[in-house]
Amino acid sequence: MTSGGPLLGWAGRTNVQRIDLYTRGSLRGMALLLVGFAGLAAVSTATTRWEVVAIALHAVALVVVVDRCVTIFMRLWFSPGELPRLWLTALAVLLLVGVAWLAWGTSPDDRFTTSYLLTTTVALALGGARQKWVQGGAVVAGALLCGVSGSWMWLFGAGIAAFFVFTVQSSLWVLGVVHELDRARSAQADLAVAEERLRFSRDVHDVMGRHLATIAVQSELAATLAERGDPRAAARIREVRASAHDALREARALARGYRPVDLAQEVEGARALLVSAGIAVETDLADLPARWQEPVARLVREAVTNTLRHSRATQVRLDHADGVVTVRNDGVHAGHGGEGGDAPGDVEGDGSGLRTLAADVATHGGRLTWGVEHDEFVVRLHLHAPEEATP
Repeated sequence: MTSGGPLLGWAGRTNVQRIDLYTRGSLRGMALLLVGFAGLAAVSTATTRWEVVAIALHAVALVVVVDRCVTIFMRLWFSPGELPRLWLTALAVLLLVGVAWLAWGTSPDDRFTTSYLLTTTVALALGGARQKWVQGGAVVAGALLCGVSGSWMWLFGAGIAAFFVFTVQSSLWVLGVVHELDRARSAQADLAVAEERLRFSRDVHDVMGRHLATIAVQSELAATLAERGDPRAAARIREVRASAHDALREARALARGYRPVDLAQEVEGARALLVSAGIAVETDLADLPARWQEPVARLVREAVTNTLRHSRATQVRLDHADGVVTVRNDGVHAGHGGEGGDAPGDVEGDGSGLRTLAADVATHGGRLTWGVEHDEFVVRLHLHAPEEATP
């Protein structure tokens, strides 16, 4: 997990990248600052030039090791891997040197300040580890560092180390949550795009399926009339051409702006199509709630397509009563049916259209069922789910 790249400035980063950079920079900067303060405190007690040089070298080595440990543990927090044993060993050696120097190389008045600064430094260096024994080692190191300052100071050092380990753990946990939320937001955006594509493909399927079914029926009729030498064949062929133009127009409307589904238009188109195929139609959609206009329009479109493609119906009835929209056709045989996508709903089809429609209806708080009843294929759209139905 990166902080956005070394070449990006603050203004060129996203909010998540800024939080990432701030958290990582704060932990590393605080550790280095504490090492620097500890070195200055130690230098102030030095009495010879060699002591100053030794303290400076020790501080530089400690800066390198601590910064490396902080960096590695932050990386391992998000991408688990092997522990940096080399750097942990180097840190342990430097700590032992620091403890020895605090015990014998400084005055009692200066030991507390230096040991406190080194304790917090070690806690920050090891606080990003997920392993409990590494965190415990930071607490033990804090107790040792502060223990040389007084008989009771080991307890203070252990408490300070534990607090800073908890601080580092909390900071990295919050950073992880921020990244998880950012990934979730990206996934949600991708899902929204996928759902919109699915909706568009479904609309294309509905529109083109209906028109192609119309063209197929009209073409078959025109071919039959032409074989008989019936002069009405020319009129039927012109109807085929008109249907093809309608399909092209609606396809262009979909491509330009996702054409809204109009119930009255769908019912009228379904009636004309079924009548042209020799199927009687009865409709009664009185008192249909406004928010159900589009789902019912899609139901009409799907039902008409299935009737033309998969049945030998002579009559189709569409009505609404008591919060249930029902579509019936008499051109099926027993053995087909389903509910909410549990079984095929199309006669001789795979039921994908009805299952897709059922999922869409569920988002509106309704339920779609279908099956064979008394030699009729029946599709019911319950406008209220069972738990929402009024008594």
